[in-house]
Amino acid sequence: MTTPSIPGFTEHRVTVDDGVTLHAAVGGAGDPVVLLHGFPQTSLMWRHVAAELSADHTVICPDLRGYGASDKPAETGPDVYSKRTMARDVVRLAAALGHDRFTLAGHDRGALVAFRAAMDHPDAVARALFLDVLPTLDMWDALSGVNGAVGFHLYLMAQAPGLPEEMIQGAADTFFGYFLDAWTKDPDALPAEVRAHYLAASAAAVPSIVADYRASAGVDVDHDAADKDAGLKLAMPVTVLQQDWGAALGYHAQGLWSAWTDDLRHRTVSCGHFMAEEDPGLIASEIRALADR
Repeated sequence: MTTPSIPGFTEHRVTVDDGVTLHAAVGGAGDPVVLLHGFPQTSLMWRHVAAELSADHTVICPDLRGYGASDKPAETGPDVYSKRTMARDVVRLAAALGHDRFTLAGHDRGALVAFRAAMDHPDAVARALFLDVLPTLDMWDALSGVNGAVGFHLYLMAQAPGLPEEMIQGAADTFFGYFLDAWTKDPDALPAEVRAHYLAASAAAVPSIVADYRASAGVDVDHDAADKDAGLKLAMPVTVLQQDWGAALGYHAQGLWSAWTDDLRHRTVSCGHFMAEEDPGLIASEIRALADR
């Protein structure tokens, strides 16, 4: 099966760390926008949004470390898949492509990487947009009691190496397919060839995907907590688009995000979790509006 790609974009491989090269699709011309994918996906999730934005922006869509066609280093320590390390990858990738300052948008796991990039590299991240996520520290606090069942995968992949990898590898298509089915309101947004690509890419990356999630139950919490204790905030304009999970889980999403920034636009959307594919026109317009500020 031919791997789907973003029409009109060129494929790049850029070394960002010792032994780590990222795959990225790049297209368009103009002020740069970097788009980071979520789970269980690859940079292909941005195919519609990227095509729209490329009319007036240079658009960079990488596969994160450990995902898709990017390298998947072994988890030799907690920092290998920390969001701090993955954020540094993204900043180095953009710089290697000639962009020292850019608008950054992320979905799901990519939004957590984007959050850390914006916290650690405010000189590089001019504006930030986050899709359907809470900062790591707030996410764990929100998943309390029986409401935590919606995040069962977070707890599974937080376990020590061995058990989660073996369980997921034993039924990879079932595991990853569950999220593709359960988290979308419009199944047509994920056509068969795209869904097959996500399943194949995820099955080939089980150890690194688990390592990414494991870091979010450890070192990533430590980094967020240290920033919160120091009173640090995001220094750039921020847009957050989310489903209305707050009513179900008992938290006020806009209030949680407001604690991290003094310049916030927060909007609740009606589509499912995979909003860049379910409503790409809305997402593209929100990114463009932010990038043009």
